[in-house]
Amino acid sequence: MNVYNSACLLRASSERSSKTMDLLNSGLDAVQRQLAFVATDSIDWKHTVLTFSWGICLFESYLILRQYPLYGYSKPPPVLEPYFDQDIFQKSQAYGRDKATFALFSGVYRQLLDTLLLQYDFYAWCWVSAGWVCSLAGYGSEYEILQSIIFVDIIFVGSAIPTIPLSVYQTFVLEEKHGFNKTTPTLFVTDLLKGWTLGFFLGAPFIGAFLWIFKWAGNRFVPWLMMFMLSFQLIMVLIYPTLIQPLFNKLSPLPEGNLRNRVTSLAARLKFPLKHLYEIDGSKRSSHSNAYFFGLPWSKHIVIFDTLIEQSQPAEVEAVLAHELGHWAYAHPTQMLLISQFHVFTILALFPAFLHAPPFLKSFGFSKEVSAQPPTMVAFLLFQLLLTPLESVIGIIMNAISRHFEYQADKFACTLHEQLAPKAESLKDKQEIKEMSDLGERLGKALITLHVKNLSTVWVDWLYSAYHHSHPTLTERLKELEAYKESIKEKQAKQE
Repeated sequence: MNVYNSACLLRASSERSSKTMDLLNSGLDAVQRQLAFVATDSIDWKHTVLTFSWGICLFESYLILRQYPLYGYSKPPPVLEPYFDQDIFQKSQAYGRDKATFALFSGVYRQLLDTLLLQYDFYAWCWVSAGWVCSLAGYGSEYEILQSIIFVDIIFVGSAIPTIPLSVYQTFVLEEKHGFNKTTPTLFVTDLLKGWTLGFFLGAPFIGAFLWIFKWAGNRFVPWLMMFMLSFQLIMVLIYPTLIQPLFNKLSPLPEGNLRNRVTSLAARLKFPLKHLYEIDGSKRSSHSNAYFFGLPWSKHIVIFDTLIEQSQPAEVEAVLAHELGHWAYAHPTQMLLISQFHVFTILALFPAFLHAPPFLKSFGFSKEVSAQPPTMVAFLLFQLLLTPLESVIGIIMNAISRHFEYQADKFACTLHEQLAPKAESLKDKQEIKEMSDLGERLGKALITLHVKNLSTVWVDWLYSAYHHSHPTLTERLKELEAYKESIKEKQAKQE
């Protein structure tokens, strides 16, 4: 009887899955019918992409010009005046001006480079060159996956080399001028070569599997590709700390002491599945500081920059990590992952219309033979260029969501003692939890310290911030932290 019931349940589950897939595929088919014009209408897609990209470039330049006058202010916002002496504030303003000038120049430079690559059919040349490389190795045009991998590699190298001077200037002139650069020329070159090598070794199998799924699943590739990309992300989470991170930085167990005790105690109280607690040698490249966590749901790693440890008191670092664990408690990473999956789904749902559209490739200088049967990777990369305006809008939305999450994590840190108090079992626990009531104040001090040490901008234009910043400004966060603290005081007064 149990075997029969199990079989029935399995059959019912299979039927529900089949119906869901049928419903999904019928919806995707409807989308493609709406986009049928892509394969038939004569549209100058190249100039459409150029118009979109220049529009974004000009808008971003406008935002920088909106922000730039704020670097001329002679005093910090009133709420920050007690923490920024005049010398530090002027250094912060000078750093902001230099970064804005560099951002304006580099944005226009990159746009001009992209324009030249499109105008002179660089992508079509890369595909022909990839075919030539394949032919040297004895492989013909039927080896589309191999040619696509070489095609992507040529594009990457060809577009990356002209931007190396920008990276050199940013590291050895801009960051050096303001005292943040710790990277040596040897380390810079080594990092560059390591990054490229890693990209080639990880990119080749990813592209190969990506294209194989396209061929295998046919027009029903969307759900299969989404499952593959999600699986790839989870694999990267597993191999990053053990295989990738050590190539660039040294992760050392955080030494025994006050800070380690605070962090492990905090993690234990929240039942955070902490497996490793690391200190990372961020000072090897820069004096900027940070802290973060990563890992699978049942195994997490916390990483603290050595610069953060040097610049802040253990109690302040504990507050920063209480904020970070607030992201975990509210499942913010999971929510962002789900949102990103929906984003990927949208892109993949729109793509087939452009995959089967010879005029789309012809517009970018591809031959009639190639355009007649568009290679999947070629069509996908060109399709990505067309999505530039959409990606900018999505970026603004993602920033808004991220800022909301930051406020939630700040509030979590401020009210953590209230959440833990009912769980206290001993007098010692009650005392330790009571000492956490000032976490909000400590977090505010830590944020101010980070801004001071990093010479972060404190005057920010609202539109510039909405477009570029995933975190609220310092003044916005301090205002909310103060509101949380006042709310806590009111609750305590009522209880007394």
